[in-house]
Amino acid sequence: MWRDQEGSEAFGPEGLDDGWWTSVLQEEQSRTAPRSRLSERENGHRPALPAVNPAVDWECARALYESDETIELEVVGYNRGGLLVVWNSLRGFVPASHLLNFPNEADEVRRKSILATRVGERLLLKVIEFDPTQGRIVFSERAARSGPGSRRQLLQRIQPGDVLTGLVTNICDFGVFVDLGGVEGLIHVSEISWSRVAHPRDVLRIDETVEVKVLSVDRDNARVALSLKRLRPDPWSTVAKRYSVDQIIEGRITTVVNFGAFISLEDGLEGLIHVSELAEGTFLHPRNVVQEGDWVRARILSIDSANRRLSLSLRRSQVEQVTV
Repeated sequence: MWRDQEGSEAFGPEGLDDGWWTSVLQEEQSRTAPRSRLSERENGHRPALPAVNPAVDWECARALYESDETIELEVVGYNRGGLLVVWNSLRGFVPASHLLNFPNEADEVRRKSILATRVGERLLLKVIEFDPTQGRIVFSERAARSGPGSRRQLLQRIQPGDVLTGLVTNICDFGVFVDLGGVEGLIHVSEISWSRVAHPRDVLRIDETVEVKVLSVDRDNARVALSLKRLRPDPWSTVAKRYSVDQIIEGRITTVVNFGAFISLEDGLEGLIHVSELAEGTFLHPRNVVQEGDWVRARILSIDSANRRLSLSLRRSQVEQVTV
């Protein structure tokens, strides 16, 4: 499973987690109840599935995935996460983020209304994930825009270190999916910015075009790990050359906590003003001294670039000139 940003070790440059497409499916389906709701026909019954051999159908699904061919299927239902399709004995899912021209930022009422109108349509799709043991098959309308075999060709061509341009297709708690032209890669939340990111949605938007760096490629499972932040130098790698102890800097308060306040010196570079270094005298809470968004002057007490720590003092910065 992908973890949240506190568990960033689950995904990194060295490896890819087994929950790749399972996670995006769960993210889409988390918008609704666990049981999908098939739309009812006029007679009040759900569409019946043909009596065919499921084992044969799963082999067909595997062949369709491996050949990267497209298939046209009818939409038979929906949930808040996307559309439901039927292929012989298999029930499939098309995440809303993989639909063309779908307003992913729409509110829940409009989202459900738009999905409901798609019931009965026939979509040109590609298989992007299948798991016979879980009875799961996931399709994509976006991926079907690329011709047969394009995924395999692209996967063979992509190399770690490449800088590519793609389109943001889905935003989850754990990261952002980017369409690279038939193959989707993931920017884990820890790879979005050198600064702390509360949620990927704060930085990127669906359908936004982004430039990314390839960290690793798993060709067998069609998984590509991407980074946005590594297109820019790590500010901590040169912090000791650009700042010095006793220097007075100016920065913005980003977070206030019980033990002090964090201050941003520049993008990706934050330091801590411990509660004991905020002001003289006693006060009930650091928020009695500073608030998020305040611009303040502070003195650098220590620099530990190896552990990415910068200690600052507000109360010791009263007499020096600002020298950023």
